[in-house]
Amino acid sequence: MKPIYFLSDAHLGSWALEHRRMQERRLVRFLDSIKEKAAAIYLLGDMFDFWFEYKYAVPKGYTRFLGKLSELTDLGVEVHYFAGNHDIWTFGYLEKECGVILHKQAITTELYGKVFFLAHGDGLGDPDKKFKFVRYLFHNRACQWAFSTIHPRWGIWFGHTWAKRSRMKHPNGEEPPYMGEDREYLIRYTKQYIQYHSNVDYFIYGHRHVEIDLQLTKKARVVVLGDWITHFSYVVYDGQHLFLQQYIEGESQV
Repeated sequence: MKPIYFLSDAHLGSWALEHRRMQERRLVRFLDSIKEKAAAIYLLGDMFDFWFEYKYAVPKGYTRFLGKLSELTDLGVEVHYFAGNHDIWTFGYLEKECGVILHKQAITTELYGKVFFLAHGDGLGDPDKKFKFVRYLFHNRACQWAFSTIHPRWGIWFGHTWAKRSRMKHPNGEEPPYMGEDREYLIRYTKQYIQYHSNVDYFIYGHRHVEIDLQLTKKARVVVLGDWITHFSYVVYDGQHLFLQQYIEGESQV
């Protein structure tokens, strides 16, 4: 039984990060280390800091990462890509060129006999009205079309500038640390969700950039994946056990 891997939030290409190329190479080395043993890989959003597919152009760069995704799918590894709030604007390129399976909404799926609820996490229980409004604009088809009419030279510049500005709102560009069950909106959302969906065994999210692993009930466990900026963390599920781990060069065991 081959293991299944989950990771998120690499924010590749971020203008707020000094060592962008080193970060991409580290991610690619990890993916290369699991290519022969993974049954499937779930990328739960924001793998790019900004991604917008124009009709005849995509953002430059990311060749190592995109090449590795293509190699994985060519080998028969299922790669599931979830659109996050930084890479919403996928319109077929990743599926056609890299062979990934794209998800633009949360999904519930059964893996090795267990039920998983998988989502990037943005918009789930977040009470911030400004964020909700911006998220609506980003998902709006008319707004997406209007943005696509901007020349990529300016559109991609604007996207990266916006993403950098958003990150630098936090001290040192880092997310606030774990705030406790009562203040973490993904935990609050999950507690409400399981009241009506008691069949779910594992809830796995990205987005928050902190590592969280909580057993909410005898059955339901929630994991927030951390990121691939400072934590280099991932989840592996071997069909019996689920582990939240950090990638250390040369020491990935599962």
